[in-house]
Amino acid sequence: MTRIPVTEPVPAGAQRPRTLAAVALLGFGSGLPVALSFSTLEAWCAVSGLSLKTIGAIKLVALAYVFKFLWAPLIDRFSLSPLGRRRGWMLWMQVGIVVVLVLIAGLSPQTSLPAIALLAVLLATLSATQDIAVDAYRADQLLPRDRGLGAAFGVGGYRVAMVVSGGLALILAGHYGFRFAYLAMAALMGVGIVGTLVAPERRAAKESAHSLVRAYVEPLREFLVRTKAVQWLALILLYKLGNAFALSLSSTFLLRGAGYALSEVGWVNKVFGLAATVVGAFAGGLLLERWSLRRALWVFGVLQGLGALGFFAIALGWQGYPALVTAVAAENFTSGLGTGAFVALLMTLCDKRFSATQYALFSALDSAARIFVGPVAGWIAADYGWVVYFAVSLACALPGLLLLAALHGQFARLDAKSSTA
Repeated sequence: MTRIPVTEPVPAGAQRPRTLAAVALLGFGSGLPVALSFSTLEAWCAVSGLSLKTIGAIKLVALAYVFKFLWAPLIDRFSLSPLGRRRGWMLWMQVGIVVVLVLIAGLSPQTSLPAIALLAVLLATLSATQDIAVDAYRADQLLPRDRGLGAAFGVGGYRVAMVVSGGLALILAGHYGFRFAYLAMAALMGVGIVGTLVAPERRAAKESAHSLVRAYVEPLREFLVRTKAVQWLALILLYKLGNAFALSLSSTFLLRGAGYALSEVGWVNKVFGLAATVVGAFAGGLLLERWSLRRALWVFGVLQGLGALGFFAIALGWQGYPALVTAVAAENFTSGLGTGAFVALLMTLCDKRFSATQYALFSALDSAARIFVGPVAGWIAADYGWVVYFAVSLACALPGLLLLAALHGQFARLDAKSSTA
């Protein structure tokens, strides 16, 4: 490993189209391995006849995505190649992912489960590390006016890759077997590698830390000494809480609570819902080019808070296919709007010296909110019914909006800081 070089940043305005294209390709590369170490691997184990307990235990291989912040400072502290501070990490992780996918393709859960489990842990770790580097690259490289659109390109690429590795991979496995499917996914990782190779990268303005210990301590200390740091952390935790609560059991509600058929839920809630999310993210990104970040967070926060009204109406008795399409479109489109603004906020909050570490911490906080809302959502739905469940999801949007009001005066300072980045 080499120390991060001390060089002056170069202007990136002329490289805008190339940067945005690279962000989309890198988003695809980030999303592709996720299902391959999770839902697609689960399906392979299921059709191989493994027990439910074994399949449940296999899901633990994805814990790397939860704890990735623990090694994020390494991405800030070291550079792995002359390609650049972030691109070196991305390229080595992508090559490692390809190798691991090829190795998994040569095994079978029936005869080599321990080896597959170990390789799946390695796959998740390499993928999580790639995510750290890609997130940091976006935070470092995108100009303030491009963060909303950059977030949309990244989210769009990521979601498409999730469909490919979670849907197309199963179709390929059904026709040609899981070994072929994993080899095909290894080949498609070339999309992410191309993104790394074409991505422009400005050099770091200065070293992020003089020692590994400081690489862990300084990012947290730098953030905590900011004005209203605790309120910013609370906003990260709560801004998308209502949206996360509503989506937590949406499929279960549509199947069991509303009585829709599995095929209807599959096509509308998954495929159409994905498209609505991507469209929402791009719409939000385009609006962020014209609006301030504070205005976008307010407008999109209100809209995503009201996004569950369609599900609420179905719980009250609205029925039929148009009700399903309308509810799914509203929830997922407004979710895409909010996600674009939220990702732009996380990039803006990062200090470029520590963007890998700080973004990993912020995203871990957001993930924790979505993970822990699950048991609470299940308890409310089971004990109080779906009407109360969606009423609570609507109410959960209020804390984030109240925090936006409390931080109103801080956005001018944040925008001023971003304009000099």
